[in-house]
Amino acid sequence: MEILFDYISDILANTGVLPREDFRAALETPADSNNGDVALPCFKFAKVLKKAPAIIADELAQLIQDDNLTVASVNGFLNFTVNPAFLATQLLFNTRLTSEEIASKYGMKGKSILIEHTSINPNASPHIGRARNALIADSLVRVFRYLGWKTDVHYFVNDVGKQIAMLVYATADRPNVDFNDLLQIYIDINEQAKENPEIEKAVFDLLNKFEHNDADTVAKFEHIVSVCIKGQTAIFDQLGIKWDSFDYESRYIHQHTTEQVLDELKKSPKLFKDKDGRYVLDQHGEDIGIENPMLVVTRNDGTSLYALRDICYSIDKASTGTDRNLLVLGEDQKVYYQQISAALKLLGYKPAEVVHYSFVLLPDGKMSTRSGNVVLLEDFMREMTEKANEAITERRGASDIEKAKIIGYGALKYSILKCSPEKNVLFDMQNALNFNGDSSLYAQYNFARIQSILKKADIDFENADYSLLIEKEESALIKEIARFESVILNTYNTLNPSLLANYVYSLTSKFSQFYTNHSILNIENAELKKARLSLISKAATAIKETLNLLGIDTVDEL
Repeated sequence: MEILFDYISDILANTGVLPREDFRAALETPADSNNGDVALPCFKFAKVLKKAPAIIADELAQLIQDDNLTVASVNGFLNFTVNPAFLATQLLFNTRLTSEEIASKYGMKGKSILIEHTSINPNASPHIGRARNALIADSLVRVFRYLGWKTDVHYFVNDVGKQIAMLVYATADRPNVDFNDLLQIYIDINEQAKENPEIEKAVFDLLNKFEHNDADTVAKFEHIVSVCIKGQTAIFDQLGIKWDSFDYESRYIHQHTTEQVLDELKKSPKLFKDKDGRYVLDQHGEDIGIENPMLVVTRNDGTSLYALRDICYSIDKASTGTDRNLLVLGEDQKVYYQQISAALKLLGYKPAEVVHYSFVLLPDGKMSTRSGNVVLLEDFMREMTEKANEAITERRGASDIEKAKIIGYGALKYSILKCSPEKNVLFDMQNALNFNGDSSLYAQYNFARIQSILKKADIDFENADYSLLIEKEESALIKEIARFESVILNTYNTLNPSLLANYVYSLTSKFSQFYTNHSILNIENAELKKARLSLISKAATAIKETLNLLGIDTVDEL
């Protein structure tokens, strides 16, 4: 629709009432198609023109003369209805559907961004709630790459904390521990620690040795962390999610970076020692959403806490020289990150932009790795694949595991990404496995349907006459295809992948409505057949590209 906006902006500029950019910024797509194809709300012009919006709209309507447009002034809105033949020709000839075209137009090639995401504690297989971080971030990585950005994707490995020390303690007599056993081991040792205070003491002794670089203890920690990270990333790798760098928290302890940053913080009067001997950063006046914002950065023995190590890591990221620095983080960490950001500003560094996301909930509440109240990501992936394969076998008479993975993993991603990050996802296995309606399978199925039609067509439709596409369902589909560019840009600007999911559902729905009401291959008019084949080919391209930006693959046959 950017093309129509540009066309109408030129016409409005010719009236001489206001500069083109003012009109261009105000144009919008009406929510109700009965109000035309493009609308101009005149309310924001009332102050500068010193006239009522309805009068402005009336006067503009009188000034516009264009055979391709019908213009109506309605309650302060100027509504434009575009001649269907002109709409089809303009949009289908000029809509950009490739990364190169869109990136070139907006001048994003050559820019760079560092994106940090996921950072699951390396103590167990990830559950579906933790996966939301990776799925949101991976889609954003794909959007930035699509727009020509060079991406550098990082994973911060929390290899220092108590949870790792507990696993080291619990696996002391199990040198060949398997990744798949770690979750139960972690749950069991937590339960035992509740009854036995000696376990807690032994765990903190291990942690102290690790932080003081005891070689034998460091080796044990590294072994457990390596088992975890290899197991976790192997699961994400099946979903096409990868990282460029793994950054280890322990490095900031063992290379004494924490001490250096603490020395810098000591130069500020905001840092003080509390009555327990801990270093604390007083953050009153920093617009942090808690009543008493105090950030504790060390224990009473002077050793660093996670917050200090996180500050060190954030300084490293801020110092890379990339054009943008992005972090995907759970909403439960929002206040904490405000505190980290305030500390970074105090030290003279710019904090990362942050995308906060809400929880994936079970019907009975939040998931917890410690209590074992989780749905593991790999279990969900397995069940989705099995369900998809059952449907394929029933339909085709033979199983196809690879195609089932594409369908199942797509359903997993879509069920989470279609929810805006700030909203909770209520995880319900039955609903997640429903492949009808607003689902990735609906989009995949319609894409495959188009491929089947194109395969059966025995004509060249490259030089189609788009002016023949004047039916209501054709115009609706054309306008939806034309929204592709603006949806990607809106996703980029808002960092919200749910816009892509909502778009692909709307796009495939418009195709389905067109296909239900109009023949493509079984019409006598050869020129109209060519135009419709070209139309659905462009629809397929938009479907495939959008699904790819969500990390979802397509298949040519279902």
